[in-house]
Amino acid sequence: MLSKDQVKHVAKLARLELTDDDAARFAGQLSDVLSYMEILEEVDTDGVEPTFQVTGLTNVTRKDKVEKWCEREELLAATELPVEINQIKVKPVITNN
Repeated sequence: MLSKDQVKHVAKLARLELTDDDAARFAGQLSDVLSYMEILEEVDTDGVEPTFQVTGLTNVTRKDKVEKWCEREELLAATELPVEINQIKVKPVITNN
């Protein structure tokens, strides 16, 4: 079983503040979890392929492709928004209310 000091050390590494009562309670709970892991280590997994993904979804990626983009002046001339100091002026997103 884990000691309160071991639990407090792990909590410190995780930057968690624990009381002595919390450390005592978590010592028992974490010990139970570790005991369960020992049971799982006894399972024979020889010949079992690792399961990385269970939903069947795959990551769709594409090669990066450089595309022609309009010049700044062309973009600024095409906008209907106000332009100020070569930048498109938009409404504020964050306000101090």
